[in-house]
Amino acid sequence: MRVLIVCGAGASSTFLAQRLRRAAAARGVDLSPVPTSSDAAPDLIPAFDVVIAGAHLGATVATLGSAAAAAEVPFVVIADAAREDGETLLDTTLAAFAVDHGRTT
Repeated sequence: MRVLIVCGAGASSTFLAQRLRRAAAARGVDLSPVPTSSDAAPDLIPAFDVVIAGAHLGATVATLGSAAAAAEVPFVVIADAAREDGETLLDTTLAAFAVDHGRTT
């Protein structure tokens, strides 16, 4: 599963991607998190299975959500990206993917 993680400039998304990668590896989940900036994200969204963005992006969240909806990619907004641990982020990612694909977790 390819997961796009979006933040303002790409720095905090890199930390989230590392946390998510470690949590997925610990559980044996095949997952590739890719960090990106909010400027680059709209063009990248169609190539991913799930998109995660931080609420700190403000109005940009709506733009990203629209792009994800148009591409039929599940979109998740996390309230406090800096405090999000890998396990919780993995659970959120898997749930978004499952709901979008008509499965229950």
